[in-house]
Amino acid sequence: MFGLGTIINVGGILAGGIFGMLFGNRLEKRFQDTLMVATAVCVLFLGISGVLQEMMTVADGKLSSGGTMMMIGSFAIGSLIGEWMNIEHHMERFGEWLKIKTGSTGDAGFVDGFVTASLTVCIGAMAVVGAIQDGISGDYSTLAAKAVLDLIIIMIMTASMGKGCIFSAVPVALFQGSITLLARFIEPMMTAAALSNLSLVGSIMIFCVGANLLWNLKIRVANMLPALIIAVAWAFLPL
Repeated sequence: MFGLGTIINVGGILAGGIFGMLFGNRLEKRFQDTLMVATAVCVLFLGISGVLQEMMTVADGKLSSGGTMMMIGSFAIGSLIGEWMNIEHHMERFGEWLKIKTGSTGDAGFVDGFVTASLTVCIGAMAVVGAIQDGISGDYSTLAAKAVLDLIIIMIMTASMGKGCIFSAVPVALFQGSITLLARFIEPMMTAAALSNLSLVGSIMIFCVGANLLWNLKIRVANMLPALIIAVAWAFLPL
C-alpha cells in the first residue's frame, strides 16, 4: 500500500502527542521547564551529529571536512528566498488558524509549539528518502523507523510545550505525502551527493531549532527552508 509509511508516521506523532499531553498535565512547571531544556539539548545534538556525519571524513588517518561552499551558498540563497516568501509568517498564520479551529485560543504557546515541532520532524533526509521509497516500491520501513523517533520527540515536546506540537502531524502528512505521490519524478534527483547535501543543510536547521529552544533565540528557521532545495540543486552544478 503506497502512502502507508506516511500514515504510520502521522500515527506515531499523534500517539506521541497524546502521551505527552497525559504526561505533561501531571507535571509541575519546574519539571516542564527542565523537560524543555532536555528536549532542546537533544535536538541540538541531533543536528550536530547529522552535520558531523556529512562534513567530516577520515582519509589516511586524517580528519578532513567538506561541503563548506555548498553550505554557505545554500543558506545564503535559500534564506533570501525564504525571507522574500516569508514562510515562517505563513506557518504561524496556519498555526493560528489551527489554534482557533481546535478551540485552543487560551493556549499562548500553541503556535510556537506547532511551528517548532513541525520543523523538527519535517526537516531531514530521512523524511525525503522514506517517502520516495514508499512511493516507488511501497517500502515503508524508513518511515516506520522515523515514526518511532518522532513519537518520542513529539511526546517530550508536547509534555513541555503543549498540544500545539501534536498538530505537526499535518505538515508531515502534506510534505511526505506529496513526495510519495511525486516519487517517480523526484527519485532521479536524489543522488548520493544530493542526499548528502540535503542531510547536511537539514541537520544545521535542526540545530537552529534546538538553539531557539535552549537560548530563546529568534532564528527564523522556516525562512531557511528553500536552502534544502538549493542544496539538492548544488549537487548538479559542474563544480
